[in-house]
Amino acid sequence: MNLIGNWSYPTAMRFGAGRINEIASACVEAGMSKPLVVSDKGLADLPITKNLLSLLEAAGYEPVLFSAVDSNPTDTNVDEGLAIYREGRFDGVIAFGGGSALDIGKTLALMVEQTAPLWDFEDIGDNWTRAQANLIHPVIAVPTTAGTGSEVGRASIITNASTHEKKIIFHPRMLPVVVIADPELTFGMPKFLTAGTGLDAFAHCVEAYSSPHYHPMSQGIALEGMRLVKDNLQVAYAEPEHLDARANMMCAAAMGATAFQKGLGAIHALSHPIGAVHNTHHGTTNAVCMPAVLQFNREAIADRFDKAAAYLDIQGGFNGFCDYVNQLNEALGIPKTLTDLGVSNPNIDNLTTSALNDPSVGGNPVAMNFDNTKALLESIM
Repeated sequence: MNLIGNWSYPTAMRFGAGRINEIASACVEAGMSKPLVVSDKGLADLPITKNLLSLLEAAGYEPVLFSAVDSNPTDTNVDEGLAIYREGRFDGVIAFGGGSALDIGKTLALMVEQTAPLWDFEDIGDNWTRAQANLIHPVIAVPTTAGTGSEVGRASIITNASTHEKKIIFHPRMLPVVVIADPELTFGMPKFLTAGTGLDAFAHCVEAYSSPHYHPMSQGIALEGMRLVKDNLQVAYAEPEHLDARANMMCAAAMGATAFQKGLGAIHALSHPIGAVHNTHHGTTNAVCMPAVLQFNREAIADRFDKAAAYLDIQGGFNGFCDYVNQLNEALGIPKTLTDLGVSNPNIDNLTTSALNDPSVGGNPVAMNFDNTKALLESIM
């Protein structure tokens, strides 16, 4: 199969090996003459980042790199980036990296000309209407992992550094105007990141498929996204430069983020505060939480996962699907508990309260309250 395409859903996507070479024409398409490149600390000195800067220089651009981005990005990272953005008078963002870099890049483009503070745009009600939409700068998203799908998202996850709470910042125009999805950029990912990011994509699909909200398009995307993960993640983990597996995982990541328009649930409601307080890797935290959350939601989702299991060629219906998740986690070296993940001395009551305040709670098929959420957290510890 020729894994190359030009797609316009959910935004303009240039998909295929080697398409990073089109970065200059993507800048023209996005209307950028002076883009700021936003990456993260781990990518700043890697060859793929240097190649990106070289491609821009060869096309006549004078790229500046901002890479002071934490793995769980904070409002402090946003403030530092905005200072550079405004001083340099940039007119757009090339967000290059994993979910953290993409989220910061989109947030900088949102905030650079706004007068209201960041938290005014938290995804609550119609807060997004407070933004002056005509002042939001364009973003080109170039993912280098296959997990969050932030390249096709209209939101960013930013941690409040003072309160250690993860917040969702949302505006429809945060959606990147161009995506370059080049699977070769993921070849250098360490195995633990291949596993964690891949299971993040899987969690997005699982939770979207589980959500009780009505969105048949997302339901179908979530189901096929699960299949792509099932068929390709372990291959990509074992053979890091297997192009077909990497390409299909990059598709699955974008599909998961598109599907969760239908909703997320308890997996993310738990992992957001855990990551904010204990600085755990988001996708890996999702993977640790997933088996317990599937059991927590059993009564509401067993029938639909009987059907999903049949489509995925998993024997045993819902129970077989749960067994598959456990086996997948084990095969990819995922810790069995939060303690094994490095969470020590947690304040369970505070984490429970934070989980219940997370907007993902609204998409869980079983109602979450303090008692059952605390018990769920304790079972994962």
